[in-house]
Amino acid sequence: MTILVTGSAGHLGEAILRTLRGRRSPVHGVDLTPSPFTDAVGSIVDPGFVRRQMDGVTAVIHTATLHKPHVGTHSKQDFVDTNVTGTLNLLEAAVAAGVKSFVFTSTTSAFGSQLRPEAGQAAVWVTEDLPPVPKNIYGTTKLMAETLCELFFRERSLRVVILRTSRFFPEDDDDPAMRSAYPLDNVQANELLYRRLDIADAVSAHLLAVECAPKIGFGRYIVSATSPFEQRHLAALARDAAGVVHELYPDCEELYAARGWRLFPEIDRVYVNARARRELGWRPEFDFAHALNCLRDGRDFRSALAREVGSKGYHDVVFDDGPYPVAS
Repeated sequence: MTILVTGSAGHLGEAILRTLRGRRSPVHGVDLTPSPFTDAVGSIVDPGFVRRQMDGVTAVIHTATLHKPHVGTHSKQDFVDTNVTGTLNLLEAAVAAGVKSFVFTSTTSAFGSQLRPEAGQAAVWVTEDLPPVPKNIYGTTKLMAETLCELFFRERSLRVVILRTSRFFPEDDDDPAMRSAYPLDNVQANELLYRRLDIADAVSAHLLAVECAPKIGFGRYIVSATSPFEQRHLAALARDAAGVVHELYPDCEELYAARGWRLFPEIDRVYVNARARRELGWRPEFDFAHALNCLRDGRDFRSALAREVGSKGYHDVVFDDGPYPVAS
């Protein structure tokens, strides 16, 4: 099996390439940007380039995308070109090449406006059954691409798995209040409770999706660290999240205090990965309990793969007022 990975110079693409090359599995990486993990440089918006990359390919992992950090620097047409037309080009070429598995990296941003409850309401329990309501062009075009994937399954019998990943980037948060209130490691450890994913777990989910797609046919899954919360916690999370966490992890307060860390006072959503664990056989390793164990032992809670891939950023320039411009 030869796997084509798009976005091979990005966080996830590189992580997948590193893993597959480490296993000596046949893999072909493509990206606009040259890198040690990019075998062919070109754009997925170019259908000719895409067709040429499909020679001998039996599975596609499509991670290439314009991301939320590009909303303030790229036009809506740029997003449509890359996220929609690029995906369409790949789907058409995959069908023509007889590809057996197509895995599309989507995002929990597709849920958009559904993720922020009204003041005084409980946190949102986010499963695949929650209707998506994108709030920007990023989420909108990713949802459009998901719909194209489903269409190709129905019309062309292409086996497709969509993975809606939560945040796995190592960069600073775009919220200046968050950056000023919490150290970066503190933020990302807190997010493992409800909205973060280690890149090693993201890779394992994608590789399982490649294996499972032929028998699943079509599936859509939330991929995020396993949350310790249950639905009974949702009301309390919205008003006293720290109290819920201390109840579940009694030694958390001491471990955090030793580093000058704090829990978030409120949590507005909980991503539920139960379907991915059940149907893909996915077993994410890097959750909040793992982070606390690492704090006890004085270790970095990130995976070795996350440390190897490191921080890439999303732009070629440095901005004065944050890691990237935020669209108004």
